[in-house]
Amino acid sequence: MPPEQGHTASGVNGRAAPAASGAAGAQRPYRGRFAPSPTGELHAGSLVGALASYLDARAHDGVWLVRIEDIDGPRTVRGADRAILETLARFGMQSDEPPIWQSARTERYALAFARLEQAGLIYPCGCTRKEIADSLASAHARHTTLAYPGTCRHGLRGKTARAWRIRVPDDADAVVTFEDRWQGPQQQNLALEVGDFVLKRADGQWAYQLAVVVDDAEQGITHVVRGADLLDSTARQIYLQRCLGMSTPSYMHVPVVMDANGEKLSKQTGARALDPDDPLRALVAAARHLGLALARDRSGSAANDAPNAPPYRSLDAFYADAIAAWRQRTHALARWPASPLVP
Repeated sequence: MPPEQGHTASGVNGRAAPAASGAAGAQRPYRGRFAPSPTGELHAGSLVGALASYLDARAHDGVWLVRIEDIDGPRTVRGADRAILETLARFGMQSDEPPIWQSARTERYALAFARLEQAGLIYPCGCTRKEIADSLASAHARHTTLAYPGTCRHGLRGKTARAWRIRVPDDADAVVTFEDRWQGPQQQNLALEVGDFVLKRADGQWAYQLAVVVDDAEQGITHVVRGADLLDSTARQIYLQRCLGMSTPSYMHVPVVMDANGEKLSKQTGARALDPDDPLRALVAAARHLGLALARDRSGSAANDAPNAPPYRSLDAFYADAIAAWRQRTHALARWPASPLVP
C-alpha cells in the first residue's frame, strides 16, 4: 500500500544531472521509469526490465523513477510493493524521487476519463466476454478482423453496462506509427487490429492503458524502456496521448526472458524470486540477456573466475561497466539480438 510520505534516495552512481537525448524526448531532460505490478516479488524477468530502464536513464544522465502499478486489486499481493522496493535497493537501484502508487491516483484517471467523455469518445459496453469471444470466432471464420466489432457503439440495447470503451477512428487516423529504439519501425491499425478498447470496468477499476498514460504524462516521462510483451499496448497509449493532448515519450521494448517451455518468465509461471543476498550474479545474467558486452567478458577474465567468486567486486564496479556498455550499444539506437537467459 502507498505510504503517507516517501523519501528520495540516490541509487548507485548517484543521481545524475538532467540532460536529454533520444527521439521523442529530445528537447526535454531525460526522465525514465520502472513500473512493476506488486503481484509478487521480483524475478529474473522483471530484473531485465528494471536494469534496462535504469541503465538507459544513467547512460543519458537522466532521472530514474519507480511507480507501483497496483490498480488491479485482486492480483495485488499484500507487502509485495515493499518487497520490490527493498529488492531494487539491494540491487543498487533506488528511485530518484519518491515512488508513487497508482491506487492513490484514481482521481487523476477519473479526470482524464471525463475529458474523453466530454469529447464524445467514450461509450458504455454491455458485451460479456463470451459474446465478444463468439463474435471474434465468427469473424475468424469469415477471415475478417479480430478486433472488437463495436457492438455497443450505438447503444446498449437493453444491456447493463459492463465497461466503458473509447472509440478508435475508422479512417486513416486509426493507423499509429512509431519508431521503437530496439524493435525498429512499428505500425498498428487500431480499427482493424484492436477495435474500441476498455478504459473502465463496471466495478470502477481503471484500465492499465489509461492509468499508464496519465502517470507518464504527469511524471514528465520522456523515455519508456520496458519488456517487449508491452509492445502491442504502445499504439493504444499513443492514441490516448493524442486524444488527451499529452506528449508521446520515446519507446524501447527489450526482449523478455523466456522459461524452458518458451513462455514469458513470470510470477504466474513459477518464476523464482531474486536472491537479495547475491545481486551481482543476477545483474550480470540480466546484462548478458540484454546483449551488453561487459568489459570482464571482453577481456576473458570471466573464464578465470573461481566457481563461487563474485563476478564484480562491488555494485559500483558492475554499474560503471554496464552503463558504459549500454551507452555504446544504444549510441546509434542500434538493435541487436539478446542471448538466452536461464532463470
